[in-house]
Amino acid sequence: MDLKIDSQRDRGDTPILTTGKDYSAASVFRPEALLREARRQKQLPLTAVPRICVLDPDGDLVRHLKRTGAARQHEGWACYHTELVAAELNGVGEVGIIGCAVGASFAVLVAEQLFASGCEFLVSITSAGQIADAGPTPYFVLIDRALRDEGTSYHYRPPATFANAPDPEFLAEVETALQNLLHISVHRGVAWTTDAPYRETQAAIAAARDVGAQAVEMEAAALYAFATARGCSLVCLAHVTNTMAHTEGDFEKGEADGATATLDIIRAVAEAWMSRSR
Repeated sequence: MDLKIDSQRDRGDTPILTTGKDYSAASVFRPEALLREARRQKQLPLTAVPRICVLDPDGDLVRHLKRTGAARQHEGWACYHTELVAAELNGVGEVGIIGCAVGASFAVLVAEQLFASGCEFLVSITSAGQIADAGPTPYFVLIDRALRDEGTSYHYRPPATFANAPDPEFLAEVETALQNLLHISVHRGVAWTTDAPYRETQAAIAAARDVGAQAVEMEAAALYAFATARGCSLVCLAHVTNTMAHTEGDFEKGEADGATATLDIIRAVAEAWMSRSR
């Protein structure tokens, strides 16, 4: 087969990542169809996931809940790549949690399937590196916009420097709720989302800092672009735990590998969503 590539694209003048997109068109391949076939193959019941779900890219929260006997495997989750555990949170009820969905494309793949399975609100809490010094780590950043230095967001939204949180008014309500957690340091700000953590060069870090980034992580820009395009309710936070291993003893997350603080964050964010959705 003679594969011909447009000469302008081949010269690199127009990145293929941003061409040939119809952002209003439906996808031929749908998460509902994949989940239908997965349920058939695995002989799983058609059971909705909890209304509130959480992405836990590092897996610390899932491991903590399993160790303490507070999690059970959800019987109807049909994803080929992940498991969903369910846990009860005081004042919130049952939440679904997926661990180790790391990176923009994987996080959005899972998010698509969660919302196709009954999820109504999704929280992502990912570990992150410090870009602008906001104090000693660990602390959290409530992400209001994310620098789009990954690929997935460009399949959901037209090219732009940032992906914004899909509901700024709700984000302000979440910020207020998190300010009541006096034992946890939470800031609101900008994240830099990259697909290439081991290409965080001095020049790239400086460029991200120049546009206001406080932390670097791997999912938020894609999740916000997806949520905006799909009209989904979603909030992203970065758990700033490190200075990219520049000092010995880096990557310390706090009590129970950060799970204790993370559960308090999830509870506060979920309660803010529940009060709005009543």
